Amino acid sequence: MPATDWGWLVTSAELESWILHRTPDLLVLQKPPHTVCHPSRYGPWSSLIGACREYLGVERLHMPFRLDRETTGVLLFALTHETGTRLQHAVQAGAHRKQYTAIVDGRLEKAITVDSPIGPDVGAEFFSRQWVRSDGQGAVTHFEPVAHAGAYTLVRAIPVTGRRHQIRVHLASTGHPIVGDKLYGPDPSLMIEFMQHGFSERLRAALPLERHALHCAEVVFETTLGEERFTAPLPADMADFWSSLSPVEAR
Repeated sequence: MPATDWGWLVTSAELESWILHRTPDLLVLQKPPHTVCHPSRYGPWSSLIGACREYLGVERLHMPFRLDRETTGVLLFALTHETGTRLQHAVQAGAHRKQYTAIVDGRLEKAITVDSPIGPDVGAEFFSRQWVRSDGQGAVTHFEPVAHAGAYTLVRAIPVTGRRHQIRVHLASTGHPIVGDKLYGPDPSLMIEFMQHGFSERLRAALPLERHALHCAEVVFETTLGEERFTAPLPADMADFWSSLSPVEAR
């Protein structure tokens, strides 16, 4: 992606390399890190939906869900109103589920379910930071350890609800923040520094990865066509980091 003074622009060649599946009514991507889903003021090639519109030569696409800028994984764009409506109805009816893979600090020894409401972290330096609070919106996430390596755990995360930053907040609240998370990791001020100066030497010393290690591995919709399942492989940065740790299988 060509660097600019504000971030990145997607190229058509890169976009082609991210396509996992394509039909006349659906485009499935492996979303890379550091890309935004929704339109940006920096033009169509500065967001995934804008780049896909330009690449496909269409005026409108339907995106049944989004992923955060640093989160990787499976992302869908419906090319037709019928497909978009079918998938969106499944989301609205709660007839869809996602499975994420995360690398977290510490050893998560057994499967847990976090049932803790989430709301704005009042007084936080970064305005979008969320946290567990009694008056927040209900939020439930299942976590299961997959493997351990040194001081880290590879975790399968299944959110039941869809609150902002839910997986990241719930993991951090248990003492197992996601590796590379600037906002919910060891020092939330790292996010402010990143926004102002990019990935500085202080961030490099504090974080083993340049982005939070969270990946949307699978999305399943229960629709009028039956079960529609879409998957995306673990991205290279997370796979390389994990393999460098000589992991062992969890119990």
